[in-house]
Amino acid sequence: MKRLVFLTLVLALSALPLAAQKFAFVDTEYILNNIPAYKSAQGQIEKLSADWQKEIEAQYAEIEKLFKNYQAEKVMLSEDMRKKREGEIIQKEQTVKDLQKKYFGPEGELVKKQQELVKPIQDEVYKAVKEMAVEGGYAAIFDTASDASVLYANPKQDRSDEVLEKLGYKN
Repeated sequence: MKRLVFLTLVLALSALPLAAQKFAFVDTEYILNNIPAYKSAQGQIEKLSADWQKEIEAQYAEIEKLFKNYQAEKVMLSEDMRKKREGEIIQKEQTVKDLQKKYFGPEGELVKKQQELVKPIQDEVYKAVKEMAVEGGYAAIFDTASDASVLYANPKQDRSDEVLEKLGYKN
């Protein structure tokens, strides 16, 4: 009997620190969308992306035109001329693919521009979240912007506006 009481007491006492831990959540997407510099950076990135996409589409249209002309004249061309024209078309396609990779590839200009413009703002937000967690004594702060990590969050525990205030943006 004493052993059962002791075991129950130990279990109850060991559960107390878990109950005392504080948790909160923030929505980084909401926070970032309320920061004017982030909106401006996103606008610059979207414009740059659209300009590059237009450039690539124009070059693909030129290749399509060359190919149609080649198809129309193919029967009248000598074997050497056919190979030369095919080579030109293939070379232009490769050039456009290289340009597309340069702009939109995993290490492309678009990614570099995002790193240059957006990453400092994101770092500032994460620093503010960390400071808020330390000041508020939170054991963990979850991000509801990434759907996979939080199934339910009580809106009373949302600290997104506090992060915005800490960054100097009042909502």
